[in-house]
Amino acid sequence: MTEQHEAPGGVSGRALQKDIPQATVARLATYLRVLATLADDGVAIVSSEELAVAAGVNSAKLRKDLSFLGPNGVRGVGYDVAKLRARIEDVLGLSQGHRVVLVGAGNLGRALVGYGGFQRRGFTVVGIFDNDPEMIGLSVAGLVVCDVAGLAAAVTTLEPTIAVITVPDDAAQDACDRLVAAGLQSILSFAPCELVAPADVEVRRVDLAVELQMLSFERVRNADNASEAPVPQAPAQAEVARPVSTRISRTAHSSAAHPALKHSAAAHSATSHTATEPSSKGSVVTP
Repeated sequence: MTEQHEAPGGVSGRALQKDIPQATVARLATYLRVLATLADDGVAIVSSEELAVAAGVNSAKLRKDLSFLGPNGVRGVGYDVAKLRARIEDVLGLSQGHRVVLVGAGNLGRALVGYGGFQRRGFTVVGIFDNDPEMIGLSVAGLVVCDVAGLAAAVTTLEPTIAVITVPDDAAQDACDRLVAAGLQSILSFAPCELVAPADVEVRRVDLAVELQMLSFERVRNADNASEAPVPQAPAQAEVARPVSTRISRTAHSSAAHPALKHSAAAHSATSHTATEPSSKGSVVTP
């Protein structure tokens, strides 16, 4: 089998990045998660239909998204899992991995530092900082909590590429200012307040309360839709006797072939898949 996974004309992943819509970037991250699961399970080839089902999108949208990466796959054969995974990692800037520093050693911060999934996806936490004397000096997942007052000097040594803020609202802007002053240009904040940063600094915000409110809205809307649904009429006796095995067989056949894809599709169906596009550099985005 011959596959092509290089961009046209040998264009690098970085050169392609400017042309990829933000919504597609969000879906590429989902495809990468599925591909990583397949690779862990020893799957070498995956079809577009299987990958689309596992990612929760239709196959046409998947092929459109992957077209931004250059030629991929072979018609009638599928995608080479390892090569497509490497290609997406290159475009997402993950090929060399990222070093992450975290400001805020509270419950959330400690939980994030201890989460092994980040490192498996190329994000290594190299430093954790706080201003609480009771936290400074504690060991968290093999890292010693350092005084945030020494953040600038530590950044020079640690050379992080991304920073995460997990402090209370009233301390979030100060943490952001310290990180910007230290030279960080990519910041993820779990504080729900809006942060002010220079235009060349990308700030993304994860507001858990907003996500819960969205779930609440969807729950109420689904309940209203269910209550307004017409009551089905009782079928005629002849219709009841008709076999339905053919329809059941088609439905079962449409599920993903690989166990890893079935698991991924089931997990994906329980989450929202709406990608949020940032309005500009330095803007605060709520997923």
